[in-house]
Amino acid sequence: MIYFTADLHFYHDNIIKHANRPFRDSEEMNRALIRNWNRAVNPKDEVYILGDFTMKGPAYAAEILSQLKGRKYLVQGNHDSFVHNKEFDSSVFEWIKDYCELTCGNEKFILFHYPIEEWNGYFRGAIQLHGHQHNHADYNFANLEKGIRRYDVGVDANNMKPVSIEEIIAFFSL
Repeated sequence: MIYFTADLHFYHDNIIKHANRPFRDSEEMNRALIRNWNRAVNPKDEVYILGDFTMKGPAYAAEILSQLKGRKYLVQGNHDSFVHNKEFDSSVFEWIKDYCELTCGNEKFILFHYPIEEWNGYFRGAIQLHGHQHNHADYNFANLEKGIRRYDVGVDANNMKPVSIEEIIAFFSL
């Protein structure tokens, strides 16, 4: 199974207020995000993180990553500077990129931290997956109503958990 997520912001107390998250502090948030991830994801699943995993340093990132199931890929966001620290062991990720194009079955997905107006395959039905904005689910439904095949995979728009590729394909089949 393939999953996508973004904007986890582990250890970031201010994101709770900024994104109106239902947690008292970052410790409670971290526990909930880890629990939700591991309930959905199996060890052999693939998880594409579309940025903003944590603003903390490499030790904090490694601590959380070691607790999360699945094979992890990172499309860097604006708060992922820990990956450039020489103390960070990047082998916890299958790869680290700024942008990725992924084809699964007959669907093409454009993976980028930021939402963009048009993307490769836009006029041929490709779906752009992103994070960054901390939208809620209504954003994805508004895009669907407008015929825009762009989907925010961030935890704020997806009940604080990764979203599967099957859920996204079904969403655009409504």
